Amino acid sequence: MSKTLFDKVWDSHVVKHLNNGPDVLFIDRHMVHEVTSPVAFSGLSKRGLSVLCPEKTFATADHNTPTVNQHLPVKDPLSAKQLKALEENSKKHGISYWGLGHEKNGIVHVVGPEYGITLPGATIVCGDSHTSTHGAFGAIAFGIGTSEVEMVLSSQCIMQLKPKKMRIIVNGKLEKGVTPKDVALFIISKLTTSGATGFFVEYSGTTFTSMSMEGRMTVCNLSIEMGARGGMIAPDDKTYHYIKNKEFTPKGKFWDKAMDYWQTLYSEDNSIFDKEYIFDASEIEPMITYGTNPGMGISITKEIPKSNSNQGELTYRKSLNYMGYNEGEEMIGKPVDFVFLGSCTNGRIEDFRAFAEIIKGRKKAPNVTAWLVPGSHKVLKLIKEEGLLEILRNSGFEIREPGCSACLAMNDDKVPSGKYAVSTSNRNFEGRQGPGSRTLLASPIVAAAAAITGKVTDPRTLI
Repeated sequence: MSKTLFDKVWDSHVVKHLNNGPDVLFIDRHMVHEVTSPVAFSGLSKRGLSVLCPEKTFATADHNTPTVNQHLPVKDPLSAKQLKALEENSKKHGISYWGLGHEKNGIVHVVGPEYGITLPGATIVCGDSHTSTHGAFGAIAFGIGTSEVEMVLSSQCIMQLKPKKMRIIVNGKLEKGVTPKDVALFIISKLTTSGATGFFVEYSGTTFTSMSMEGRMTVCNLSIEMGARGGMIAPDDKTYHYIKNKEFTPKGKFWDKAMDYWQTLYSEDNSIFDKEYIFDASEIEPMITYGTNPGMGISITKEIPKSNSNQGELTYRKSLNYMGYNEGEEMIGKPVDFVFLGSCTNGRIEDFRAFAEIIKGRKKAPNVTAWLVPGSHKVLKLIKEEGLLEILRNSGFEIREPGCSACLAMNDDKVPSGKYAVSTSNRNFEGRQGPGSRTLLASPIVAAAAAITGKVTDPRTLI
């Protein structure tokens, strides 16, 4: 029987199958950060256990870290406590730890691929929902809860029910001004935030194979926003080129052996998926959200739609009321107060290149506060080396230090109540970027267009 990419990776990692129950799945890579790990490490301590495979565990500080003056002591007591706990637990158990100030520090889902921790055909988990990012390399990657973090730390395995399989095919060339972020938001708008619940998604078609690895990471990152357990893309030459010679990738004969395996990682002809969707790239325009979940997105030139049965009228109106919007209004021209470029969704060098290309030779709107936050120190270094920092500063922008920043308001980067933020992050829930904040999810170039005009703007008019 023909096997899917997902089946090949999952089945090869099953240690034991429990009848009428979950699989015991071996985990190749376990990434931890300061927020979801302290309780898990505490559980180990209480049970007198140690980390079974510290060499397969990688720790970095990212969620509630400040993005200015990282060389100074962290002011927030809870953040400081969590960061100290991660450092101490990592040292105690012999885990690689990249804390504030470390040259390799950054958002866990950015530094993982940067240093070759992320590999094709691997199983990867982290106490963070957007672990699905790593699926861009042909890995099975998903977020886990704190109790599961403890399970993996102690056994290097996890118990999981095998998800159903979904394939999303998009073919064709993306139009001018359309980015991988727009592709993802378009798909979520079609499937809704629950349309892929219970599934693991494989993205297939020429649109995805044409994307850079950064673009593929953006797409896979947003898989969970339509309810999926994760998303993945079959590895190819772009994948191998991206990971080759990185610190944690195999070398020499071990690379050759790994390649022999990696090149088997694709869905075979006649593979059976439980559900399949097909879209044409020509349908996709620059996207923006108008409501309080990632599924409430539209082409930037379109009007806010009327309520429908998928949304529920009362819930829909509540969402619009929170945003201060009305059915039938255009998004173009809506005022913007904040712009956030960053997060594990769009905090990579490609995102900063795209942003800089739009704002080059232009000035930031005086009414806009912009937070430009690289996903890692490596990204920050490239911003400087490629001359992007000079372009940004000449246009009135400043670069902050790496971290999750305004994605989830666990640090000082909070959008004030009632203010509108065009954000390249992944969630626009009520209060996600700060109590009472209003978030419009968009691509880096839509964010750039808003930053220089002070309002929602079709970026194609500036290209």
